[in-house]
Amino acid sequence: MSIKSFAAKLFAKYIAKQTAQWRDNPIETQKRVFRQLIEKAKLTQFGQEHDFGSITNHSDFVKKVPIRDYEELKPYVEKVVAGEENILWPDKPIYFAKTSGTTSGAKYIPISKTSIKHQVKASRNAILNYIHETGNSDFVDGKMIFLQGSPELHEKNGIKLGRLSGISAHYVPNYLQKNRLPSWKTNCIEDWETKVDTIVEETMLEDMTVIAGIPSWVQMYFERLQIKSGKKVGSLFPNFQLFIYGGVNYEPYRAKFESLIGRKVDSIELFPASEGFFAYQDSQKDKGMLLLLDSGIFYEFVRADEFFNENAERCTLEKVEIGVNYVMIISSDAGLWAYNLGDTVQFISLEPFKIIVSGRIKHFISAFGEHVIAKEVEEAMNQAIAGTDARINEFTVAPQIVPEENELPYHEWLVEFEKKPSDMTQFISILDQSLQKQNSYYFDLMDGNILQTLKVTSIKPGGFNDFMKSRGKLGGQNKVQRLANDRSIADLLQTFKEI
Repeated sequence: MSIKSFAAKLFAKYIAKQTAQWRDNPIETQKRVFRQLIEKAKLTQFGQEHDFGSITNHSDFVKKVPIRDYEELKPYVEKVVAGEENILWPDKPIYFAKTSGTTSGAKYIPISKTSIKHQVKASRNAILNYIHETGNSDFVDGKMIFLQGSPELHEKNGIKLGRLSGISAHYVPNYLQKNRLPSWKTNCIEDWETKVDTIVEETMLEDMTVIAGIPSWVQMYFERLQIKSGKKVGSLFPNFQLFIYGGVNYEPYRAKFESLIGRKVDSIELFPASEGFFAYQDSQKDKGMLLLLDSGIFYEFVRADEFFNENAERCTLEKVEIGVNYVMIISSDAGLWAYNLGDTVQFISLEPFKIIVSGRIKHFISAFGEHVIAKEVEEAMNQAIAGTDARINEFTVAPQIVPEENELPYHEWLVEFEKKPSDMTQFISILDQSLQKQNSYYFDLMDGNILQTLKVTSIKPGGFNDFMKSRGKLGGQNKVQRLANDRSIADLLQTFKEI
């Protein structure tokens, strides 16, 4: 065991004790975070306009601070972007994480000096937690790659801006700098396909032990490694031990990954966003991610099925229930207040508080009143893969409301197969039956002959990548939308279907 590996184990043990202190006292921890946030921001413009000085508890906060998404918070953010100080948070942001907005172009998410420290700490602790649980620390001596956006940053009124993954690249600890790949020059390549090809060249002969990134783009990296070397990834990198991912559910990709690697490797799921780092997988034995309660973020939760109702209840941790689909609302030490991320989560444990990401509040199918969510279609796909010999690269789902030739409406699943099932009828049946079991509304629509059995449209190999490229969304933090309540994506994908 190397000195670095031994030191990592000692540090992991120390961090595990620190984590236990807040994990085992969740309610008190969140109340403390809430008080600190309100006190810190009470003299900001936002704090004064919302009377933070008189807020003493969550009930006061609910009365004075409505839930807002980015568009509703934008007037305040624009003042910060223009260089004004003390608007949302006393300290001037040190970064803006630039993301794609849905209705008003680019979004500028403020990142404060304290919030970036919490982001970096959470990333580090996720790995240290893994070391403490498994005792495996040998991988710290090998090479690590993080497939991410360009670390090149620009400035706007004295504040640096860039993609979150690019900002994070500036915070790799000194003791890991020699282990990090790709090179800075390669990481700055903007064209994703060129970047991946260059990364393949740089890493193919290295001792890779940790690989991290969004599964769909890591898959592209693995495929090109295999083409270039003629070997399975696990043979090319015999010491590859750990895959770290976030952004999308890994399960639909798992079978393809294990085929590309040639064996199983441990994985850690993360839940980071430009707005904060919210959770990480804390156990290789159990599903779900530990909600981070001591990271400068105060959480509220609103039932997804009531979210658009006036005066929907905003729950704190004391009132959440297992298995309920919640919209997650955050207030943070970057100056976001009762902010709607758009993400939906479900609790799978209350001791400790552990969550899974179930989808997006705006991403669902309810063209017929079924309200199907991402978690349900992903679980259906997992069961169809497990029950057949199929392997998939990517998929999305959309309603077909007005089919041709007087057919009943249906859900169209647009799937890019790595290997088509030998029995497509069985594959479709498992998908449909799984969805009926998970979603009673969908079952009723099928039972009442309102909908017919779903249909699968095969997308040609590489079709989803070509589709994303055509939209300028190839690589980086971009993800394929898993489902939509209209045909805006499905109709565009028809160009890429198999003929």
